[in-house]
Amino acid sequence: MTAMSERRREERLASAFVDLAAPLTREVSVTDVLRTLTEHCVDLLDVSAAGVLLNVPHGQVVEVVASDEYTHALELFGLECDEGPCRDLCHSQSHVSELRLDVEAACVRWPRFTPRALLLGFTSVATVPLRCQDTGTVAGALSLLHDLPRPLDDTQLRLAQALADTATICVIRQQMMHRQKTQIAQLQGSLESRIVIEQAKGYLSSSRGCSTDQAFTRMRTYARNRRLKLSDVAHQVLNGAVADTLLDPER
Repeated sequence: MTAMSERRREERLASAFVDLAAPLTREVSVTDVLRTLTEHCVDLLDVSAAGVLLNVPHGQVVEVVASDEYTHALELFGLECDEGPCRDLCHSQSHVSELRLDVEAACVRWPRFTPRALLLGFTSVATVPLRCQDTGTVAGALSLLHDLPRPLDDTQLRLAQALADTATICVIRQQMMHRQKTQIAQLQGSLESRIVIEQAKGYLSSSRGCSTDQAFTRMRTYARNRRLKLSDVAHQVLNGAVADTLLDPER
């Protein structure tokens, strides 16, 4: 490798880690993070394609991403058949592994996935875990597919693991941000509903000469009888739509 090509490779390598670390400072989708991972793997490693399966805590795959549409379809096919290298790594929580696809052992292990992969020209696959550093669990799996009979060397596999680790940190951060936003939105909605209900209780108590507890009981009974949300009934009370009906607790 010439000095020029070596320098260009170093620039591409640096660019890959910068791209994968970008979600640490801004919000992007998990799918974009994983797609960036697969694209840089194809660019930097001696592979033809790359795919990712991403797990949730109970083992359900929630993301399937690949460097091209054919590999994406292959990963989905393996998911439907419940077999394949990524599926095995996700279930076994194992480490980096590599296997020839053009040997009998692969057909025995993955009788449906292997013929489909061979049809696409892939003759071997390496799988790398997406590791959660804090817990040591496997969040997903990265598959590196190529059409050469020789395996990836240790340097390439270490680089693949480093890229996968960086992507996993960003994926976990994006998931945490999404959960936090969801929780904040839920809390905000609950607070707004509580405020409306309290306002409706006060309105009924003042305008109908009943206690706030009685007003609440009447709204709750009305909501249950009509299978409505209590907050929706409270809005109707404040709009004057059901105040008279609520005078009768039996209705």
